[in-house]
Amino acid sequence: MVIQRIQTLFLLVAVVFMALFCLTPIATLDVAESPESFSPVFVKDAPVFMVLNILIAVLLFIGIFLFKNIRRQMTVTLASMVLICASIVTFGFVLYVGMPGAHIVWTGGVLLLVAALIAALFAYRGMKKDKKLLSSYDRLR
Repeated sequence: MVIQRIQTLFLLVAVVFMALFCLTPIATLDVAESPESFSPVFVKDAPVFMVLNILIAVLLFIGIFLFKNIRRQMTVTLASMVLICASIVTFGFVLYVGMPGAHIVWTGGVLLLVAALIAALFAYRGMKKDKKLLSSYDRLR
């Protein structure tokens, strides 16, 4: 199998980033007063947040195989990008309201979500270029 379209690669990268986000600690929580006693907080500690991120990863993965219908692929990718934005907002809400003593782990939390959003955005941009190219070929017929 040869990956011929760059958006397929970007969608795969976004899926990997979302999977890594679900597996890495997103924050540390102060357990006691000493600075050495931090407990990591994972996505699995907030079940609704975990389901949202798994849904995003599944949608992005399904988007890879919708290459025959570019409109549907664009719709699924756009919905995934909206859900990633909702995940970022939920991440902030869960962290600051639900866990008041938590500190963000930048490499595991926010940056992976932002990287997945950027990869999905680049994939969407590649899909728009393909759609424009296909419509130009339709005009020539």
